[in-house]
Amino acid sequence: MKQAKTPGWKKLDNAAKIFPPNSNKQDTKVFRFSCELYEAIEPDILQKAVNHTLEDFPGWHSVMKHGLFWYYLEDTSAMPVVEGESRPPCSPLYDLNTKNLLFDVTYYQNRFNLEVHHALTDGTGALHFLRTLVIRYLSLRYPDKISPEQIPSLDYDASETQKSEDSFQKYYHPDRKKISVEKTKKPHACQIKGSKLPEGRIQVIEGVLPVKEALALAKQYNTTLTVLLTSVFLISMAQEVPLRDIKRPLVMSVPINLRNYFHSETARNFFSVMEVGYNFNGWDGNLSSVIESVKNSFADNLTEEKLYRRMHSLMQAERNYSLRFIPLFFKDIILKVANSFSQKSTSASMSNIGKVQMPEIFEDFIKQFSVFVSTAKIQACVCSYKNNLTISFTSAFQSTNIQKNFFRWFTKNNIPVEIAANIIEQ
Repeated sequence: MKQAKTPGWKKLDNAAKIFPPNSNKQDTKVFRFSCELYEAIEPDILQKAVNHTLEDFPGWHSVMKHGLFWYYLEDTSAMPVVEGESRPPCSPLYDLNTKNLLFDVTYYQNRFNLEVHHALTDGTGALHFLRTLVIRYLSLRYPDKISPEQIPSLDYDASETQKSEDSFQKYYHPDRKKISVEKTKKPHACQIKGSKLPEGRIQVIEGVLPVKEALALAKQYNTTLTVLLTSVFLISMAQEVPLRDIKRPLVMSVPINLRNYFHSETARNFFSVMEVGYNFNGWDGNLSSVIESVKNSFADNLTEEKLYRRMHSLMQAERNYSLRFIPLFFKDIILKVANSFSQKSTSASMSNIGKVQMPEIFEDFIKQFSVFVSTAKIQACVCSYKNNLTISFTSAFQSTNIQKNFFRWFTKNNIPVEIAANIIEQ
């Protein structure tokens, strides 16, 4: 394994800046990708695969530090150590007083996990790393079944410069005078309430559905799978909200992969967020009305013009000279307050990573993929592999009624769901 190059550093990208000051025990800002194989993990081989993969992602060989005015990533010679899973999912990776790598790889039986702090990358960047890691591991694990000649070249073959690119800076054009930034006051959303799990722990409930049946059901409602899942999630929450609180809309925060709209090969953060809501006060109980509203919100938000306006607005704030030279201590306070206000405008989150694709030669070794994130509320993350649609809920609440409502809706519509959950000691 090559050692890190001459020490260097880089500033956090625009989206990453919010995460360090808001990382805490209640929400560590860590997310997990898992790959479940058909055979038990070989730890020594997984360690070699991690080392090889890190060579392809040098930007991950970093620790987070802070100066007088900003946080930044600095190259490090520290190496990741693969260990058996022993800590709760999405445990802290960033500590102000400890210079750790911002990712971790663990294993349990036939599954291995990649956990990443959001300041390092987003879901798409982490998925690029994970897919490369899976290919490296399986190639080393089964040399008798996968010869070097059979191993395809990686479809994610971006250069080191492209992988480390700050795409927010790339697409920001300060001289574009015609850009008008929409300034709308966000109303407070209805908040899910209830007893929370102790010590900032999270409940993970994972449901696996057949992709073909789920897509067919979405087609029956003349919509996309993401819109259907978001609508059912909103209804599942509405069923648990007291009537006195339902006057406010339930609002879903939905991450948007900006690579789908602006060309980028970056392995860093490059995403935006939209808010999709529905006011259930006086709702007639018809799913179609919720779907239609959610579908219209998606169509309204997912335009290149609106996405660029939002990105431009955030970049303007970052490049404001009066703000740039505020000491980091005060910036942290500002970002914590901004995050607090942002949290009041949303009820929960839904993130669809999409279809995970692997070279055909590796498919017989892989059972499924999954993804979930830390949260101080409740969040659903979705991904699919072959005919497995995996929907993973993370929740800070003791009650699991929302998750039950969600999965029961699918079973009532004759779609089988296989459920798994972590064990929380109370």
